[in-house]
Amino acid sequence: MNDAAPGIDDAPVFRALADPTRRRLLDLLLEAGGRTVGEVAAPFGAEMTRFGVMKHLRLLEEAGLVVSRRDGRALRLYLNPVPIRELSRRWLDKYTERRADALIDLKRTLEDPVMTDRALSTQLYQVFIRATPDRIWQAITDPEQTKQYFHHAEITVTPDRMRSYGPGGAVYGDSAVEVWDPPRTLVYGWDSMYDPAMAAEPTSRVRFEIEEVADGVCKLTLLHDRLESSPITAKSVSGDGWMFVLSNLKSWLETGESLQLA
Repeated sequence: MNDAAPGIDDAPVFRALADPTRRRLLDLLLEAGGRTVGEVAAPFGAEMTRFGVMKHLRLLEEAGLVVSRRDGRALRLYLNPVPIRELSRRWLDKYTERRADALIDLKRTLEDPVMTDRALSTQLYQVFIRATPDRIWQAITDPEQTKQYFHHAEITVTPDRMRSYGPGGAVYGDSAVEVWDPPRTLVYGWDSMYDPAMAAEPTSRVRFEIEEVADGVCKLTLLHDRLESSPITAKSVSGDGWMFVLSNLKSWLETGESLQLA
């Protein structure tokens, strides 16, 4: 009997995490995202060929745990922690006496606030949502919708500007829009003006990419970069920061209900 949510197949993620080599590859990408295949293969030395590493990476990509992005002539790899967080919510919290040690270790690592600045300087998250591209675009640009899943923040995005307001009209963010390509790509600056320490840091950047992968199903990729000089902001949005927002967005679009924080 499978107690996972209807329509969700956890098997590829469990299979990917079952192998210690694949868990080691995830650890390497957690330490520093954006590595090339050669860079993640190097620590294995004679232990494994580059071809062997690529086979493991392919399985991790199929499970959604690793995302590859082209950077000029280089293909860079990033850890996508969202599937691990979703497994945690569906399984670890439910079966506390039957937890998988490997999954617990990864979950704790992902939520560990003590991480290197290099690991946090470019963060990538990816989630599949049963919704149309237009519906997702509206959800990330309309203030009446963002407050349903984004910590009650009202975020208005126009072709020129992103403005975010908290409860009572407090300014949370105000930055330029770099790319406005509905319903595919949205890029804007990120300033955490609700916190004095983070507000003093340089503006970072958030990129949303919406890709329809099946009838009524889209892949939403979020890339938060330019965080090298903003370590406080980087730690604030990492791990459960963006993962909660994206999981909450998915829940709200698919069920009409927001996730409840414990």
